[in-house]
Amino acid sequence: VQLQASGGGLAQAGGSLRLSCAASGTIFSINDMGWHRQAPEKPRELVATITSGGSTDVADSVKDRFTISRDNAKKAVYLQMNSLKPEDTAVYYCTAGVRTKTWLGERNYWGRGTLVTVSS
Repeated sequence: VQLQASGGGLAQAGGSLRLSCAASGTIFSINDMGWHRQAPEKPRELVATITSGGSTDVADSVKDRFTISRDNAKKAVYLQMNSLKPEDTAVYYCTAGVRTKTWLGERNYWGRGTLVTVSS
């Protein structure tokens, strides 16, 4: 299973970016998907999660600015980031809880990350 993230880059404060992440490989089902981020010299933090049914949970630090969504048919998760702030600068990682076979349990997979830089 691979998670390929895209959409990172440079944005100005107040601007927007949209991250995408698609899962590929041997996949029976995907449960929760989400985004984490890690800023320089800071611990990794959870940004947002979304269940297979579409229920979302968003960190207080980005609530009202970031929106998570997914397309189950495409095995993809998205993060719409608006009103970006310099403190949003980080490497963003997508995650997915995947069952590769019907008889196997769920395992959490991580993408390689995409860098988001917000200039003031």
